[in-house]
Amino acid sequence: MGLDIKIPIGLMFSIFGIILTILGLVTNGDAEMYAKSLGHNVNLWSGLFMIAFGAFMLLTSTLVKKKKEE
Repeated sequence: MGLDIKIPIGLMFSIFGIILTILGLVTNGDAEMYAKSLGHNVNLWSGLFMIAFGAFMLLTSTLVKKKKEE
């Protein structure tokens, strides 16, 4: 069967991760915004982790596709 759920999941996490990373970079100097999270830029870190996870999902999808072709 040709359905691979890793591709849309990887794209979704990558897109949301890029949006959160940009938001985290734009609001990096706003100490009042991150006071509830003990001064940590949660948007930036969660965005970076989401980008990494999305890239991992897309990478595994392409590796599995190449392995099936061989």
